Amino acid sequence: MVGRVLSATPLGFYGQLIEVEGDMSQGLPALQIVGLGNKAIDEARDRVRSAIKNSLMDFPKGKIVINLAPAELPKDGTQFDLPIALAILRLGGYLTQESLNNALFAGELSLDGQIRPIKSAIAIAETAKAHHISTVYVPAHNAHQASLIGGITVIPVRTLKDLFLHLKGELKIEPYAPTETIQDAPVDDVTIDDIYGQEQAKRAVLIAVAGRHNLLLSGTPGSGKTMLARALNSLLPPLTDTEIIEVTKLHNLSGNAIEDIITTRPFRTPHHTASRTSIVGGGAKALPGEISLAHNGTLFLDELLEYPRTTLEALRQPLEDRTIVVSRAQGKYQYPADFLLVGTMNPCPCGYLGDSQKPCTCSASQIMMYQKRLSGPLLDRIDLTVTVARVPHEQLFSRKELSNLQHKQYQNAIALSQKVQKNRYGRSDKYNGSLSSKNVEKYIPLSDTARSFLLNAAKKLDLSARSYFKIIKVARTIADLEQSSDITTTHLAEALQYRQITTT
Repeated sequence: MVGRVLSATPLGFYGQLIEVEGDMSQGLPALQIVGLGNKAIDEARDRVRSAIKNSLMDFPKGKIVINLAPAELPKDGTQFDLPIALAILRLGGYLTQESLNNALFAGELSLDGQIRPIKSAIAIAETAKAHHISTVYVPAHNAHQASLIGGITVIPVRTLKDLFLHLKGELKIEPYAPTETIQDAPVDDVTIDDIYGQEQAKRAVLIAVAGRHNLLLSGTPGSGKTMLARALNSLLPPLTDTEIIEVTKLHNLSGNAIEDIITTRPFRTPHHTASRTSIVGGGAKALPGEISLAHNGTLFLDELLEYPRTTLEALRQPLEDRTIVVSRAQGKYQYPADFLLVGTMNPCPCGYLGDSQKPCTCSASQIMMYQKRLSGPLLDRIDLTVTVARVPHEQLFSRKELSNLQHKQYQNAIALSQKVQKNRYGRSDKYNGSLSSKNVEKYIPLSDTARSFLLNAAKKLDLSARSYFKIIKVARTIADLEQSSDITTTHLAEALQYRQITTT
C-alpha cells in the first residue's frame, strides 16, 4: 500500500509542489527518507517518530520508505515533518486516502506533537492555489500570513493529535478567519520638513519618488544626504495588497518575518563591509539578498564609493531587469528586485572638495582615483545625480513650524503624478523610471523642438544612449508633476542638470 500526501517547498521566490509518498513492507522496523532532502529533512525521522508516539498514536511496525517527489529536486526545510507523519499514519491504516486528497500540508513537528511555525507559508499557499488545491493545513502561527492568498481555505493546526482527529471527523478545526485589518504604513519619523534648506535636493527627491528614478546624492559630510534618503522613503505611498504579499513573502523566505505581515515600505541600509552575497543574494541555500529585501522599497547605500567594486558592479543587472537570478550547481533561483536605489558619496576622500568654508586637502590624483571607484556603466544607470551643498549655520537655528506642510504637498503631487502614469500605462505597478527604451518611444513622444534640443545637448555632453533615454523618462516625470501632457524644453533642461555632479 502506498500513501500520498501533498506538500510544497519554496524554489527561489516561487513554490514547487511536492508529493510525499510512503510505502511499508515487511522487514525490520525502519524509517528511510529519500528524494534528495537536506540534513533537516533527514533528521525528520526522529522528530516524526517521537511526535506520533507522544500524541498517543501507534507508530506502524515495518520497513517504511518515504519518497519526496520529484526526487531530482533538492529540498530544504522542516515543513515536510507534518506530511511525512500523515503519510506514515496512512500506511498504518489510521487515516484514509480520501481524507488527505485535495489538500496540502506543511508544518514542523516538535517532539511532543506540537506544530511549530515555518518560514515558507505564503509560498506554500500560493503553490496550492496555482495547482487548484482548495485547502491548506499550516501551523496556527502561520495562518495569518497564508490567509493573504485569497481563493483557498486555510486550516490552522496546533497539534498533530488535533489534525488527526479532524481528518477522522471526530474534531472540527475551523478555517482561519482574519480578524485583523491591514493598517496603512505609518509615516517615517524623518520628513521633508525636517530638512533645512536643500531645495534643489528636495526637488530631486520629489522627482525620484514620483517616477521611481534612482538617485545619487553627492556632498560634504553632514550636509543632510542621509536625512534626504530617509525622507524619500517616507514619501513613498503605502504598499498595495499585492506588494504586501511580495514583501512579506521575501522577508519570510529569508527568515526575518516568520509570523508577521510587513505593511511598511522596506528601507534597507547594508553596511559597506557587507559581502556581495549578502547584498545580491545566494549562499548555500540561495536566499534573497538585500536588493530583494528592498523590493517595493528603498535600497540605501551610504558612502557608495566605500563599497567593494565587485559589489557595486553586481547591481548593474538588477537595476535594469528588476530581478536577480542566483545560479547554483543544482539550479537557478529567481527573486524580484524592484527597488529604488539611493546612494550617497563624498566628492573626494576628505569630503570637502568644492566646499565654500573648509578647504580640500586631497591631491588631484587622489580625487581622480576616488571618483573612479564608481564606474561609468553603473553611474549611467542612475537617473538623478545631485550635489548637496553645506547648509549655512544661520538656517540651522531658524525657527521652523512642525506642520509637515511641504511633506504633504509632496505626497499630493506624487499621488497625482502616479495617477497620470497609471492612466498612461494601464497598470499601477509601472512607472516612468521602469520603461524600456522601446516603451519610451511608444509612450513618450517628443515634439520636433524638444527632440532637436535634446539631440544638441546629447552631442555637446557626449551622452550615452542609456543616458539619452533616462533624460526623456525624467523629463516625463517632471511634466507629470506639473500635469503637463507634453514634454517641453524646460522639462528637458531640468532633467539634463541631474546628469552630472558638480564639485565647485
